Amino acid sequence: MKRVENKVVVVTGGALGIGRATCLLLAKEGAKVAITDLLDKEGQELADKITKSGGTVKFWHLDVTNEKEVEKVYGNVVKEFGKLDATVNNAGIAGADKPTDELTENEWDTVMNVNVKGVFFCTKHAIPHMRKSGGGSIINLSSIYGLIGAGDIPHYHASKGAVRLMSKNDALIYAKDNIRVNSVHPGFIWTPLVDELGKNNPGFRKQLDSRHPIGHIGEPIDIAYGILYLVSDESKFVTGSELVIDGGYTCQ
Repeated sequence: MKRVENKVVVVTGGALGIGRATCLLLAKEGAKVAITDLLDKEGQELADKITKSGGTVKFWHLDVTNEKEVEKVYGNVVKEFGKLDATVNNAGIAGADKPTDELTENEWDTVMNVNVKGVFFCTKHAIPHMRKSGGGSIINLSSIYGLIGAGDIPHYHASKGAVRLMSKNDALIYAKDNIRVNSVHPGFIWTPLVDELGKNNPGFRKQLDSRHPIGHIGEPIDIAYGILYLVSDESKFVTGSELVIDGGYTCQ
């Protein structure tokens, strides 16, 4: 069953982790996928893999903090595939793990520029194309740490909380255009970003597993299936919602 057949979807941060799994699944389910990332080698390798398996895909280099580049890439995606149905605003970084009083302005701004301004730019430049398509779906990757605190990485928490409220507010603004906006809130997922966080701690994986009532952390495909649902017409009555995929983490 092709759940998103012929839908054109942009995925930011699409080369690795959750973005990569999302691109693979969307292509498998019939979408025309625009992989965007700063990682040209990994992005192009993924595009080649999807093409070999019969999917429709193209890779674009994209820095989500550069508005002119965002505008250009979204325009080129529409030129290539004819329309835009969905954008998955997945690109994100964690930043320096310091308490608030030790963070520098540059460290704060670096995370905000990618995690918040990047979502703003991609939403801004997706909207006109979606209006021409008669509607669409915007999926913003927040986090469990856009819902609760953890006593660490203050700017990451602030950025993901901002994404949550941006999603709700934009859902109200663009409902009249048949454009849905939702946020996805992963628990800990074993991605290169999480692997990097635990590189100096041999017991990190076991520690993370124990935090989730279901007994283990998630895999990128667990989040990709949630995104697939929000891209598809199965979620046509879903907007302004928070899809929490966290193995029970936030139930505690």
